[in-house]
Amino acid sequence: MHLALVIDDYLPDSTRVGAKMFHELALQLLKFGHQVTVITPSDNQEEKVLIDSIDGVNIWRFKSGQLKDTGKVKRAVNETLLSLNAWRSISSLITPSKFDGVIYYSPSIFFGSLIKKIKSRCNCQSYLILRDLFPQWVIDAGMINQGSLIEKYFRFFENYSYAQADMIGLMSDKNLAVFNSFTEEKYSTQVLRNWASLVPHRLAPSGSTIRKRLSLEGRIIFFYGGNIGHAQDMSNLMRLVRSMQVYPEAHFLFVGQGDEVELINRLAVDWNLENFSYLPSVNQDEFKEILADIDVGLFSLSPAHTAHNFPGKLLGYMVQSKPILGSVNDGNDLMELVNSAHAGCITINGNDQLLVANAIKILKEETYRKSLGMNGYQLLSDEFSVESISNTILQELQGANK
Repeated sequence: MHLALVIDDYLPDSTRVGAKMFHELALQLLKFGHQVTVITPSDNQEEKVLIDSIDGVNIWRFKSGQLKDTGKVKRAVNETLLSLNAWRSISSLITPSKFDGVIYYSPSIFFGSLIKKIKSRCNCQSYLILRDLFPQWVIDAGMINQGSLIEKYFRFFENYSYAQADMIGLMSDKNLAVFNSFTEEKYSTQVLRNWASLVPHRLAPSGSTIRKRLSLEGRIIFFYGGNIGHAQDMSNLMRLVRSMQVYPEAHFLFVGQGDEVELINRLAVDWNLENFSYLPSVNQDEFKEILADIDVGLFSLSPAHTAHNFPGKLLGYMVQSKPILGSVNDGNDLMELVNSAHAGCITINGNDQLLVANAIKILKEETYRKSLGMNGYQLLSDEFSVESISNTILQELQGANK
């Protein structure tokens, strides 16, 4: 099969987990003997379409307006134009026999029109990997009002995107239940967990590690990497940093981009946090080097969420055998999954006392810290391998094409 993979952000420059996961999916599909073409926007090229490749994965980059690190209105306009810009750029490359299936990733919600055109021209099926229930989470966070014109605008594109999918994969049982409830079970759905390669990254033997560059030798590094935004409730993690100041052997490193970068840096100054460092986004190669060098993986989900997300960054922690420390919205089945596997310590967001207690135990007990990391790798192997995820998607696409 020749498969089109559509996503709004891709390697090599992106540090988003979705980009990394999609690349690992593409590589696995290649291993299975399929052809893969990734279709993705780029805001730093003059050509309508630029064709290149990474690790043997064919990539069509179409010219787009800026989607990241820009104002909300500008971003919304540029995302709305994604399908239009994509089709104008690549339609001449798509013959009726070009693709045998389409796999697309949400966010973004604005690829529905593009997916419909590809399916119509190639007479093929599609699979939506749904990782973010937008706009629901921004409603939960109070960023837009229920019933407002802007909500209706986003809902139109959200539902149009869902309507183009022959199967929709959600990341957990509870997420599936929430989705089916508010869509009244009108779509074909299944659980499709996040995934990762099982091969850990090894530090270059003579490289300049992040530990050396930041003079953190002898420290236990608690690391957060990825989107720094409202959905993550970064003030939750910053309160943890403040509480841990009394332990000089602990240091907190945050790397990424998003709407709350200014917030975390302001809090670091206001609270005089000497155990905290922030770095802007890095490329995937450097990100892997950092992951291999840190000691504990952090994450946070806003307590306002009604959906039950499984942050993809946890898989990066697991593949490197790093213990997981974080907090979730009430009812999220991620907490039971990780805690029961003894792969980390997850609490309900707002229980600061227990979050700090878990951080102290992980900091002070080396054997415990390492056992959590090893259990995390085993959990990854059992539940989140890219091979099993690829097989699930292929079964849907191949079954539909029979």
